[in-house]
Amino acid sequence: MASVKKDNRLTRTQSFMCAGFAGVFSKTVTSPLEVVKIKSQIGTFHCKRGFWQSFLLIYQNEGLRGLWKGNLASCLRLFPYTAVHLSTYKKIVHLHMDDLGFISQWRAILAGGLAGVAAALVTYPLEVAETRLVVQNCRQPTYIGVFYTLSKIHRSEGLLALYRGFSLTLLGAFPFSLGCYAVYVNLDKLWQEPSFRFTPLQNFINGCLAAGVAQTLSYPFETVKRKMQAQSPRLPHFGGVDVHFSGMIDCFIQVVKNKGVLSLWNGLTANTIKIVPYFGLLFTCFEMCKQVCLYRNGYILSPLSYKLAPGVDQSLGPNELEEVKRYLKNRNFGSAESSLGSRW
Repeated sequence: MASVKKDNRLTRTQSFMCAGFAGVFSKTVTSPLEVVKIKSQIGTFHCKRGFWQSFLLIYQNEGLRGLWKGNLASCLRLFPYTAVHLSTYKKIVHLHMDDLGFISQWRAILAGGLAGVAAALVTYPLEVAETRLVVQNCRQPTYIGVFYTLSKIHRSEGLLALYRGFSLTLLGAFPFSLGCYAVYVNLDKLWQEPSFRFTPLQNFINGCLAAGVAQTLSYPFETVKRKMQAQSPRLPHFGGVDVHFSGMIDCFIQVVKNKGVLSLWNGLTANTIKIVPYFGLLFTCFEMCKQVCLYRNGYILSPLSYKLAPGVDQSLGPNELEEVKRYLKNRNFGSAESSLGSRW
């Protein structure tokens, strides 16, 4: 999957905040596509006339705000998800490294899948809240705000309702990891050169391609998961779900029986279109935030360019560079004092 490259010139806090801000920005900009995708998966009336008409129907029925429903829940979910995913991934990778510190590609991808499941477990209630906020009409809301949504679901439907459909996250992790692996093992053939020679543009294309294949393979599981998250007897029209079911397996059966197999991929157009702008904005915003941090840390001359500061060792970490600056400052101050003393 596409991810931002680690830079040792940033502190851990700076790296986390840059990634978090970039994620929030890219999610917010591409939120209309996410709303259309979720509504298509659930099967609300907005998406009966096709992809482009969905935006118009949402705007006509709920206004411009309707295209950003659930975005706050999605953004709030991003920070704990990223923290848990990174920490779990590092621990799993460390356990599977050989004596030389290397790990096979399929093990690294599997570690990413398991880390994703762990992060999803921690943040799953926020995903349920996002789905409920998206599916409702914001002009006649059942839920108002993220935390009110979580509280109301817990009070009226019980704790398990906040984890309804989580088993599909586990099942979907396998085709997702398989899709990533299938792409990455064939990249050398695609570009006709080894991976260590890939340019940033090639890596960006690789990430988008892996995301597209992996998400397409695991998409039916996400569709059923969204339906399970949305359906509730306490909501108008049972949450707007286009089929009624009693559980996960029954949901698959009812969808295929009443809507056809291809309906398991409803919303895939919006999801696929979202990939390039989402990752493009993610990388661009991350790089802009990183430049500001590098300027503050003293590695570059301006936050608007990557022109390196003269005389600064770029291999040093932020704390090491700060220690060197203090040492040089104290040494220059001591030299000035000795020079002044010799004059007297």
